[in-house]
Formats: sequence, structure tokens, C-alpha cells
Amino acid sequence: MADKTGEMAQNTRRVFINDIGNYTSKNIARFLDSCVVGASLVDPGEADVEEDDDRLHDEQPKLKSATFQIVGTVSSQTEEKCSFIAEEYSQNLKREDLLHHLMKCDVVIYDITQNADQIDEAQWAVSALYEEMDQFSGPKMFILVSTIMTWTMTKPADKDNPEIPFTEEHYRRRKAHPNFHDHIGLEKLVVKLGKTKSSQFSTYVVASGLQYGMGEHIFHLFFKMSWLGEVSQVPIFGDGSNIIPTIHINDLAGIIQNIIDHTPKSQYFVAVDDSKNTMEDIIKAVTLVLGPGKTQNVSKEEIYLTRDLMQTDIDSLLVNLCIEATYLKENFNIQWVSETGMVENIEQITEEYKQTRGLLPLRICILGPPAVGKSTIAERICKHYKLHHVKLKETITETLENLESCVGMEDEENDQSEAQEFLDTLKENMNQNGGRLDDQYVIRIMRDKLRTKPCMNQGFVLDGFPKTYEQAKELFTGDEEPEDLQSKHEKKIIPEFVFFVDATDVFLKTRVLNLPETAVEGTSYTPEQFLRRLANFRERNVEDETLLNYFEDLEIHPEHLEITSNDDSEYLLIIEKVCKKVGKPKNYGIVLEEVEEGERRQAEQQLKERAAQRAEAERREEEEAQQRDKCWGEWNQQLVEVKRQEHDLLESQSELLRNYLMKDVMPTLTQGLIECCRIRPDDPIDFLAEYLLKNNPEG
Repeated sequence: MADKTGEMAQNTRRVFINDIGNYTSKNIARFLDSCVVGASLVDPGEADVEEDDDRLHDEQPKLKSATFQIVGTVSSQTEEKCSFIAEEYSQNLKREDLLHHLMKCDVVIYDITQNADQIDEAQWAVSALYEEMDQFSGPKMFILVSTIMTWTMTKPADKDNPEIPFTEEHYRRRKAHPNFHDHIGLEKLVVKLGKTKSSQFSTYVVASGLQYGMGEHIFHLFFKMSWLGEVSQVPIFGDGSNIIPTIHINDLAGIIQNIIDHTPKSQYFVAVDDSKNTMEDIIKAVTLVLGPGKTQNVSKEEIYLTRDLMQTDIDSLLVNLCIEATYLKENFNIQWVSETGMVENIEQITEEYKQTRGLLPLRICILGPPAVGKSTIAERICKHYKLHHVKLKETITETLENLESCVGMEDEENDQSEAQEFLDTLKENMNQNGGRLDDQYVIRIMRDKLRTKPCMNQGFVLDGFPKTYEQAKELFTGDEEPEDLQSKHEKKIIPEFVFFVDATDVFLKTRVLNLPETAVEGTSYTPEQFLRRLANFRERNVEDETLLNYFEDLEIHPEHLEITSNDDSEYLLIIEKVCKKVGKPKNYGIVLEEVEEGERRQAEQQLKERAAQRAEAERREEEEAQQRDKCWGEWNQQLVEVKRQEHDLLESQSELLRNYLMKDVMPTLTQGLIECCRIRPDDPIDFLAEYLLKNNPEG
């Protein structure tokens, strides 16, 4: 044992995992980060349980030092860095730079179950490492996490007994689903490249069943649908008889841990649990624990209308494959989380689901005197946190209606006689008490309401109930003392937050007296009834055992809130204080459909705004063009007119000159030119000038 531990301390291993932001890679990374290198080589049964604490304390530092160092790629560098990731690289990294990082790792893990786009990179990575094998500083390992969908078209090994499950021994005969041919092609390449020098470069393929746990991944649709409780029946697509191979994500990570530690000779592994659950088995188990408890079979084609599922998810959910993981059961040391599958471990799985998703119910109680505004505050809290508003009168009415409906349904598998008996008891009690119920029945009805799946899943705001110490004791702890709260179920209905909203008697009386008659008629807010209720409330809260004392005894300290005004701003301040005390919502908040609807409306609004802007710009441009054309026309007209006027002016001014030239100058000039040609003087210009001077008609 000491030798193995010392070896572990010297073998901290650097592990690369692709696309760490996705469900599978992130959980494998988180699991390996918490593991000790070589831990799966040690059978827990071999450990000496008699080891003293000093020895364990001495070995702990060595075990801690022999860990896995996780590095990998992320889709965005802006993502919050996980504490279990030593180094993160961008998925847009150049291949030569990525290879540089891969060469520094002892183990390279590529998951292609989440994103088929990673197949090309995984193929390049294993091929590039194979080419660089001679440059390795030490042995390296490549693990491909593939999918069981590469088996779906495989023909049965025994035609006479097609129900006999497949095992790893049949992997050479496997045939993939038509949409998973690239996956099986990569599987074959990985196995092939690991056969050359396995001591230097070993390669493995893990064909994973449909993964669940830590958020449920592909089964999230059914968990979410059940948790929200927005449908009365959760759909089962088709007849639901198809067998779905599954595995818990942490068990898948445990198998990868074993491969790294054992470096087995076999290269191909099937990673599935022992279950042979059908789709119907899984969905019914989920909805019974988390949801309405009812399912309905719908046509298989309706699954294609589901927004939350991609094509690969649909193919996987419709798979019908019976397969067993014999090798890992016989050769690996796996600390199973869910060896028997989802259905057998559904309680654990659903709790894990709610914890991982942060789907923690909020339980709030609003107390205070009548007419202080408890219901208004409760409604706003419910709207903000998406909780269920539990009011006494409405709950009693709802219970009576449900009992009558249950009695009238002959086809339902309900105990109608029990429902009928309880209904008759309630009606008889109400008749004896003038329409009111005794506390024992009120407590039972309210407790049943708080135990319903919606209240247990999302939480509730208990409005104005309980009213007394005894009612609170009966409702939350039955006959037990408050300090003896051992009942798991009762703890789940006790409020986490209690708010006591108060106001002065004068303020409350004034508020009720100012209510319109239409609002008061038929209610307990008539002056006489209200004053009696207010007096009773004040009397109950000056005794030794008050309702607030009950919660104080449970160390649930009520928060006191004061109402002093009828203004809405007063309630806004109250809600702000409540939200500050309670914290952020612990549920899905806005569901996907609401987000998509909001985005669609926003996109439509943006399109309308852009269209309006374009129309306005076009209108302005057209107006400007028309204005330009108008101005251009006027300018051209003005230019033509100016030219005409200039022409007319020139014509009028040149007419006298032309007449003078034609009458007086041109004849003399012509004669002078003739004389110049006849005489041919040495200087014709000078001769012509003298001639004109001598023969000037005006001379």
C-alpha cells in the first residue's frame, strides 16, 4: 500500500479535455480534478480499516499531491473560469498552437457526444499526435468519448433470440444510426492509430449511453416539464417501449478514470449502467417524484415539434438498444453512483438535479393584522419569485372542488370511497359551524396543499395563516414539540422566511372605513366584523405563546415591516426589503418560451423601427430630390432668361455699330484693299491706314 501511494505522489498527470464548457466535458473535468492518480488501482476492500488516524494523516499529503491537472479549450474566454481548470485555451486557437498544448499533456480526452462539430478537431488531434509520436517525452493516451448511437443499426448476434443484449465483444459488427456515421468513422480511426505503438501512444473509445445526473442533460426536458408543473400530463413520445441505454455522468467519468489508471489492452468500451429502462419507465419515474404524476402517450412525430431538443437528442431518445458493459464490470474498480439506473435511483437523481440547477423552493409566510395588505405583498412576492400564493379560503374551496371532481371520475385509479368520505365530513362540519371548518380539518387541508408538488418544487407564500401558536404547531409539527422536528416531510413545509407586516390601529381603521361599499359587501371588512377581527388579533399577540414566538423558538426570526401609507411606493419599499432578505430567485425564472417570445417581440419591434426609419429616410430623400429638381428647373429657367436678355442687349447695342460699319466703313475699307492689291506697297498695313485716313467719309 505504501509503495502504491508513493508512486501516486510522483505521477501527477496533465489531462486535456476539449470544450470544457459543455455538460459532459465539464463534469468529467470536475470529477478527475477530485481524484487521486492511481486511486482506482486500489480495491477499497484491500484497505486496512484498522489503520489509525495518524497513518491516514501522514499519507494524506502524498495522495493530495498525486492529482490530475486539467487543461482544455473553452468556447469563449469570457466564460467564468472553473476552479478545477488549471489552464483554458480558446476554441479558435490555431492548430499548431493547440498541438503545442496537446504535446505537453499525458492524457487527451475528446468528447463528441455533445457537439458533432468537434469530430473534425478530434480526428485532427489524434492524427497529429500519432504523427508526432517519436517526439513524445513520455507515453501519451488518447480517449474518445463517443456515443452508443454508433450501435443502433447493429443486427442481433442471435437471430432466434434478438433480445440478447450486445456486449463489447460485438463492437466490430456495430452499425451506426444514419446521423452518426461520422462518429463511428472516428471511432475506427482512434482504435487503428493505437495499435502501432501502444506503449508510447495508447488510444481508447468509450461508447457512452445517454448521460444523466448533475443537471440531466438530454433528459432535462422531462425534468423541467415535471418541475414546472405547467402540464397535467407529461408526454411519452410513441408507445415508450424503446429501451434507452443510460449512464450517470459521474459513473462515465469514473470509467475514464479507470482507463487512465489501468491502461487496459482492450481499446473499446461500452459505458452503460445495469438498467434496461424504457422511455416510459424513465418519464413515469421522473413525473411521479417531481411532477404531476401522470403521463400520456403522444405520437412519435410530436417530438420533432419540441424546441428544447436538437436532432441528435431526438435520435438518442428514440433509440431502442439493449447492451451491457461486461468488460468494465469485470476489470474496473468503479465506485458507482447509479449502477442500477435512473428509475431505481430517481429520488437521489431528482435531488441532485434540483441542487445542480439551483431549483430550491422558497417558503415564505406573511403575517399581520387584517387589512394591512398581506395579500397585496404576497401577490407581488409570488410574481417576482414565481411562487404559489396559498390563501386559506381559496385553498379550502380548491380542496372541495378537487374532492368532488375525484368522486365523479370513475376511470381514475383513485380511492373514491376515501375521497367521498372526506368530502362528506367536510360538508357536515361546515353545516354545523355556519360554513366554517374546525381547525383539525383546516390544518389537514393546508398541510396537504403545502405538500403538493408545485409547492414542494417552486415554493409558496403562505398568506395570513396560521393565525395562532396552536395552529402553527399542528400545521408544521403535528403533536411533536418544535425542537423535535425530525420529520423530513414536515421540515419541507416550514417557512424559511417569516415577515410580520404591521400598522397602527388608527391607520387600519381609517383604511377600512374609506373602502368603497362594493369592495366591502360580502367580506369581513364591514366595520363591525373588522373591529372584532382586529381586536382578536391584538389579543392573540400579547399572550405568552404567540405565533411569532413559535417561529422564534424554531430560530426562524420574523422580519418586522411597517405600513404607514396607502401609496404604492410604500409597498415597493416593503417588497424591496423582502427581496433583499430572501435573495435571488432559486428557480428557472423566465422559461425558455418566454425568453424566445420576448426576443421575438423585441426583434419584431426592432424590424418595425428600422422599417419606419428606412421609410422616413426614403420620404426625406424623395422630398429633397423633388426640391432639388424644382430648384434646378427654376435655375435653368432663370439662366435661359438671363442669356436671352444678354443676347437682346448685345443685339440692340451692336445694331448701330453694324449699320455704321456697313454704310461708312466697309465701302472705304473695300476700296482700300483693292488699291493695296493693285499698288502692292512694301507695308500694306501702313498703306491701308493712310488710305482710310485720307478717304474717311466723316473726314
